[in-house]
Amino acid sequence: MFERLQAVEEHYEGLERLLADPEVIRDQERFQRCAREHSELSRLVQAWRAYRDTARQIEESKELLNEADEELKKMARDEIAELKARQAEIERDITLLLIPKDPNDSKNILLEIRAGTGGDEAALFAAELFKMYSRYAEMRRWKVEIMSSHSTGIGGFKEIIALIAGQGAYSQLKYESGVHRVQRVPETESQGRIHTSAVTIAVMPEAEEVDLQIAENELRIDVFRSSGPGGQSVNTTDSAVRITHLPTGLVVQCQDEKSQHKNKAKAMKVLRARLLDRMQQEQHDKMAEQRKNQIGTGDRSERIRTYNFPQGRITDHRIGLTLYKLEQVLGGEIQELIDGLIAHNQTQALKGVEQG
Repeated sequence: MFERLQAVEEHYEGLERLLADPEVIRDQERFQRCAREHSELSRLVQAWRAYRDTARQIEESKELLNEADEELKKMARDEIAELKARQAEIERDITLLLIPKDPNDSKNILLEIRAGTGGDEAALFAAELFKMYSRYAEMRRWKVEIMSSHSTGIGGFKEIIALIAGQGAYSQLKYESGVHRVQRVPETESQGRIHTSAVTIAVMPEAEEVDLQIAENELRIDVFRSSGPGGQSVNTTDSAVRITHLPTGLVVQCQDEKSQHKNKAKAMKVLRARLLDRMQQEQHDKMAEQRKNQIGTGDRSERIRTYNFPQGRITDHRIGLTLYKLEQVLGGEIQELIDGLIAHNQTQALKGVEQG
């Protein structure tokens, strides 16, 4: 590990020299690329330098153990214990920083929320989850843009797809994919019985055109008139767009905008994200098969979280975390859950680094 860190530091110092080179400064594209890499390596290099500095201080304190003065020796022993604890902490930080970064972490996301079992009750909860993520995004100063929605007419959503744009959106929300279960007494329930409904969430990194090229001859594009709840016509022109990706059979439609051009652009954004997500999932499955040991909980078919209204309780089943603050969570205060999931997955990744 130390040889690797030494090589990283040398590369970092090389980048510093490049950033001061007038020729590189004139080439803004190269300058930005070097600056980004320099910034990404900064924390790791600083931690490695702090580790080395602490090791040097330990050696210096050890020399004092040879002194005749007992008080001086006691001071040296206390200092060594303190420095070794600090060194262990820095070593853990370094190991965390050496975990391979998810290349999608800094990307915007496409958030898909679909009502599952439970009919109208599931659709209403889908709308509540959309509000929860929208409020969380607002707290982070991220932007939310609805790409496509299918409302029920009573305030619920059968499906809603939104683009959440902001620094690190994918890194924070990628563990939200899965089945979210709600337990509560519906307003229409006269007997006061608790019903269980489910909503499925998919979080996908936004795919730019450079990430994924789609040939025109791979697409079938149909246009039709938009329809609202109950099938009534929303627009009098054929502005709604349905795009079929012929090689995979994936279908995306968008009718929220009055402009056919805008609907097509939004539908293409959703299609591109779904295709990239499918490709990455296939790669992930192949790697898991090769390793015979899949780390993480990316299976979207599993129940990941339960929202229990009678008890005001929310439980994330993957990490065994239960919070009795359902109202606050639905108000967008989900950082505690997210931090718990990130810490859990870092621990799993650490085991992989240590075993490797």
